[in-house]
Amino acid sequence: MTQIDRAQHHSEGPLYADLAGDLNVSFEFFPPKTEKMEEQLWSAIETLTPLAPKFVSVTYGAGGSTRERTHNTVARIARETPLAAAAHLTCVAASKAEIDEVADAYWEAGVRHIVALRGDPPEAGTAFQPHPDGYKGAAELVEGLRKRHDFEISVAAYPETHPEAQSAQSDIDNLKRKIDAGATRAITQFFFEADSFFRFRDTVAAAGIDAEIIPGIMPVSNFAAVQRMSAMCNTDVPAWMGRLFDGLDQHPAARQLVSATLAAELCRNLYMGGVRDFHFYTLNRAELSYAICHLLGLRPQVAAELMA
Repeated sequence: MTQIDRAQHHSEGPLYADLAGDLNVSFEFFPPKTEKMEEQLWSAIETLTPLAPKFVSVTYGAGGSTRERTHNTVARIARETPLAAAAHLTCVAASKAEIDEVADAYWEAGVRHIVALRGDPPEAGTAFQPHPDGYKGAAELVEGLRKRHDFEISVAAYPETHPEAQSAQSDIDNLKRKIDAGATRAITQFFFEADSFFRFRDTVAAAGIDAEIIPGIMPVSNFAAVQRMSAMCNTDVPAWMGRLFDGLDQHPAARQLVSATLAAELCRNLYMGGVRDFHFYTLNRAELSYAICHLLGLRPQVAAELMA
């Protein structure tokens, strides 16, 4: 094949032109601290709602620091939108009785989906210490929630291994305990290369875990911030990403375009590998996630369909 033939072969149509939109998406938000942040959050929710996400989740701060704000945000989503709202819940700094109380409040607010996590310690860099009367980890939390109410439960998974895990195998064993305790699905920590997810998916299947594994997608709005987060959660940042974002600190619009392109390419590679469910870490901004979903063929649904 000549260079001209090769160029013609690759230019027969845009990469995303024929993607069918046959996918499910979900979005993650965090509870706002200020009135301005609240406006930004609800603007993002309003923009993303027509994409009919399978669910949207709201995070829970380290040590339960956002417990009330998380509950208020989740309850408002459940009350004022057609979206299925999922609340993050952790084991940190709370007894089983306190967690039961939070779970009961969610159930009474109409929330039927919990993202059950061990959680991060209140002080960064310190080791997790379970509450004397609390759950020792996410597997116990899942079991406790199952006994309390018939929640749909999502848990976390780590394609590149949890930073505190003794080994990759022990991390897989922990995931299996969470699924065996009654979790519905696992949502992965973010990653930047499709092979990381595919290798993990194969390892999970070999371990006898047949639950749904949803890739977590983090569009990069701030490369320095993502580098810091990646270091904390053991996510590899490829050298090529640094080169692509180099020089864009003073060009936010250009940085957004590069970010959307990279995340869409990752999603397309996952799609071509059979993935049909994607979970987006939105950081309470809609534009990047909306653009990626559009490229993958997802289109807004009319209000009547959303309310059906």
